Amino acid sequence: MAVWEGSGNVIALDVLRAIAREPETAESFLAEVRLAEGADTRLDAHVAGTERLLRDAQRDPASAEAQAGARRLTEALAVALQASLLIRHAPAAVADAFSASRLGGARGFLYGAAPLPAAQAIVARAAGYSA
Repeated sequence: MAVWEGSGNVIALDVLRAIAREPETAESFLAEVRLAEGADTRLDAHVAGTERLLRDAQRDPASAEAQAGARRLTEALAVALQASLLIRHAPAAVADAFSASRLGGARGFLYGAAPLPAAQAIVARAAGYSA
């Protein structure tokens, strides 16, 4: 259980305030994550869902419904940006492992939830960096 006045909720409520005060930030965010559009169907679906959450929150950011969903929105924004950056800039095995464990129906909620083939590729890559 999260503490309502805890840092996570404060950040989530700040996200609502930011998109209410400067709605163009949502468009800028979506433009950034869409730079990876078409590269991974899981990300494309996640971005579409994130956009729906954004639009819902923008209708009335001060509403109880928007505030109740603020953490979910903030998490969706963070995961979308992480996935977009990884897909565009990281080795394919790393990006795929992130997408497999954080996007879509097989999503993991804990560290280490990556499917085995993805985890093996990451471990093999990391072993190449060890001294």
